[in-house]
Amino acid sequence: MNNAVTRNPAQGCDVPEIREQYCLSNIGAEGLAAMRTWRPPQRCVVPLSSTLVQLSPMHIPIETFRLANGLLVTLSEDHTAPIVAVNLWYHVGSANEREGRTGFAHLFEHMLFQGSEHVGTNEHFETIQRAGGTLNGSTWLERTNYFETVPSNHLESILWLEADRMGYLLPGMTQQKLDLQRDVVKNERRWSMDNQPYGSWWEKLPALCFPASHPFHHSLIGSMEDLSAASLEDVADFFRTYYTPDNAVLSIAGDFDPRQARAAVERYFGPIPRGPGKPPLRDMSLPPVLGERLRETVHDDVALSRVFLAFRSPVFGSDEYYAASICGAILGMRRGSRLYRTLVREQQLAQDAGAFTYDLAKGADLLVIDVTARPGVSSDELERAIEGVVDGLREEGVTAEEVERAQALIESDFIRGMQLAGERADQLSKFATFFGEPRLVNEQLERYRAVGPADVDAFARARLGENNRASLIYVPRVAADIEEPVTAGAGA
Repeated sequence: MNNAVTRNPAQGCDVPEIREQYCLSNIGAEGLAAMRTWRPPQRCVVPLSSTLVQLSPMHIPIETFRLANGLLVTLSEDHTAPIVAVNLWYHVGSANEREGRTGFAHLFEHMLFQGSEHVGTNEHFETIQRAGGTLNGSTWLERTNYFETVPSNHLESILWLEADRMGYLLPGMTQQKLDLQRDVVKNERRWSMDNQPYGSWWEKLPALCFPASHPFHHSLIGSMEDLSAASLEDVADFFRTYYTPDNAVLSIAGDFDPRQARAAVERYFGPIPRGPGKPPLRDMSLPPVLGERLRETVHDDVALSRVFLAFRSPVFGSDEYYAASICGAILGMRRGSRLYRTLVREQQLAQDAGAFTYDLAKGADLLVIDVTARPGVSSDELERAIEGVVDGLREEGVTAEEVERAQALIESDFIRGMQLAGERADQLSKFATFFGEPRLVNEQLERYRAVGPADVDAFARARLGENNRASLIYVPRVAADIEEPVTAGAGA
C-alpha cells in the first residue's frame, strides 16, 4: 500500500482568488458555495463513567440428581457444537489399595476395556471409534475415570456401554483377559518408568514426601511382584467393592436433551444395585510441613541433571490451596515466571523450568518445582539456584502485578478448558466426587480472584521453608563418582 499523501493543489494556497478559481473550475458554483459554508463537525465527547464495568462471572449450567442406588449424575447442557461428553469417576485410586496388592486401581482401569456380559473384548473401543468418537481412562491416587466424546446422536449408546461394564463386568472377566492386561501393565511400567529417562520420578517423589504408612506413599502403577500375585478373585473383589453406583459420579456435558438423557440414565444405570460399602482409608492426616529437609539423588541413564523440589501444601479445595496455586504460578507458570526468567533467561542454568500442584483433596497436597539443567550445569549448582529463587520470594514477597498475572493465566486456562465438552464434564465429576457438589466449579475463578499478595506471602513463609523441602535429584550415571547419593525418606 502506497503511504504517499495526494494533496489538493488548492490546499495551502494563501491567495483567496486563486483558491476560489481552482474550486470553481473543478467543483462548480454549488460546490464552492457549500465549501464556503462548511464547518468542521463538533467533536463527540463520551462521558467517562465513575465506576468500573464489572464483567459477569462465568456460569456453567448444571443440573444434578441422584438415583436410588446412589449414583450421582451431573448434566451440563451446551449446544455450541453437536457433540456430547460422558465422564464417569469412581472414587477409588491407588490410595485404596492394600499392602501386597499395589497397582490394582490401574490394572482395573485396563480390565474395564476388555468387555462385559453384553460387550465383547475391544468392542467398547470399536463402537465409539466407528461413531467418530474418542475415549480413554486414567488412574490417579484418589480416583479412576473413564471418558468419551461422541457425536450427540450416540449418547444413549455410550450410556449403555458404561452401564454394562458397571453392572455386568464380572461375567465377561476371564483369567486369559487378566493375564493379558497384567502383561500390558507390566510393559507399560517398563517403558513409562523403568526404561524412561527420569520416568521413576512418578514413583519416587510421593515415596519421598509421604511416610511409608500413608496411602499416597506407594507406587501408582504398582510393583512387578504385586501385579504378578494378583488373582482373578482379587480383581473380582476389587470390582465388587469399589465399582458400584454409590461410589461413582456420572457427568454429561454438551449437546443433548436433559429430559432424554435423564430417562436414559435411569433406564440403564437404575437397575444396578448399590455396593456393600467400601472400607475406610487409612489415616490420611499429616502435619502441615515435612519437619525436616529431605533429599534423594538418583543416578540414571540421562544426559542432563534434573531437580524436583517438592513442598507439602494445603489440600485441593481448601482456602489455602488457592494461595498455594497462585504461588506456584508465580514461581513456574509459563515463561514470565520467576523460575523461567531467572534460571533460563538470565542465569542460563536451565533449559526448562515449571511448577505445579498434585491437586490432592485428602491429607496433604504437593507443590512441585521441576527444572532441567543445561549441558554442563551440575545438579548442585542447579539446586542452589532454584532455592535462591524460592528464598527470594519468601524474603521479598510477591507483587500485586505478579498475583494479577498468575490469576489471569489460571483464569484463561480454566475458561478455555471449560469450553471443551470433555474438560467440562471432567471438572464437574471432580467437584462432585471430592466434595459432593459439582456447582463448586462456578466458584473457582472467584476463589482465585480473592487471593491477594498478603495471602501468597503468608503461604510462602509457612510452607516454603527449609523444614518443608524435599529434593529428588537426577544426575547422569557418568557423574555417579562425583555426586554421591544421599537419601532420606519422609517422616510423620
